[in-house]
Amino acid sequence: MRYVQRQLESKLTVAARNFPAVVLTGPRRSGKTFLPRRLFPNASYFLLEDPDVVDRFRRDPQGFLDGVRLPAILDEIQNVPEVFNFVRARIDSAPRRAGQWFLTGSQEAGLMRNVTESMAGRAAVLQLLPLSVRETPKVSLLRGGFPEVLARPAAAGLWFSSYFQTYLERDVRSISAVQEPATFRRFLALVASRHGQVLNKTDLAAPLGMSVPGIGRWLDILEATAQIVLVPPYFENLGKRLIKSPKLYVADSGLACHLLGIETEAELEKSPFLGALFEGFIAGEIVKAQINAGRRRELYHFRDQQGLEVDFVVPGKGGAVRLVEAKAARTVTPGDARPMQQLAAAWSNRPGARGRVEQIAVHRPARGGVASRAVASGVQAVPWPEFVTQPLA
Repeated sequence: MRYVQRQLESKLTVAARNFPAVVLTGPRRSGKTFLPRRLFPNASYFLLEDPDVVDRFRRDPQGFLDGVRLPAILDEIQNVPEVFNFVRARIDSAPRRAGQWFLTGSQEAGLMRNVTESMAGRAAVLQLLPLSVRETPKVSLLRGGFPEVLARPAAAGLWFSSYFQTYLERDVRSISAVQEPATFRRFLALVASRHGQVLNKTDLAAPLGMSVPGIGRWLDILEATAQIVLVPPYFENLGKRLIKSPKLYVADSGLACHLLGIETEAELEKSPFLGALFEGFIAGEIVKAQINAGRRRELYHFRDQQGLEVDFVVPGKGGAVRLVEAKAARTVTPGDARPMQQLAAAWSNRPGARGRVEQIAVHRPARGGVASRAVASGVQAVPWPEFVTQPLA
């Protein structure tokens, strides 16, 4: 596959012009190493997973850094967290020199803790997620967005299997002392089977014979390493009793399909998980668009105790909001629009209401013919390829 220009490139370039250091986080194999090396080809490069490099640093940190030619890329920085203190001291000795240090890491939680403690005000922090449809049309529900999978789709199953082996051995064990990797693999499969559902930790704990706090710690690991997305409920004064738990999604749809044993388009079409997988795919594309634009992630779901449910609530500027229903069907009916209409009415009637309420039913495009866009009053049906490339609200 040819090089795909990443949407984050412009943000990374601007950050390098204005900050002494740039911290780039994200899941493994999303392109965190390749992107800064391509954008800054003259920067020296050091991989902090290489035992020789790590040994040289730990034996003589100052001597090691004295030999580093700036600008420099320090890759997988979470393996040597003490490097932050030494880099900070060097930044403070020449605070006006921008674009000197590029630090990448896969374990966002641990990495961010060190950034907060050591690099506050000195580093711009960006996140690189797998490829989005905006970046390449090769991204799909079945294959997801990892660059290596899209480059060699015939070997997707082997790649995902290897990815999880590496993920278990490196990221998980370095974050938490997981004593039973076989149980953790079963946990991953169980998480995939709950894809698109409201999170119920007890429901996950019972089949594994684990405690709820133990499940919570493992979920924290998955979220910290960007393997899952937890979509929180939207709280607003709507005069309703709301469900307060987040919805759970495997972050990459290709990874979710692999965990569920779905290998072909034909299997996907027949799968009982098709609707949930499509919903998670749309969630992932919304999050990628927000992150790549340098905006904070703002994606919520709505569900009350009377059964009113809308897949996604996406706040916009000036109090505007976008209500989104993700439907795997190729035809959208007025009944599909009814929950959004009810929520939109409650939204407009709430105290201090302001901003436009946009209602969109996202669906898979029909293979032939032209689908109607006007589904119900105030509701538009939009094929997903069009929706995921629209400007952000």
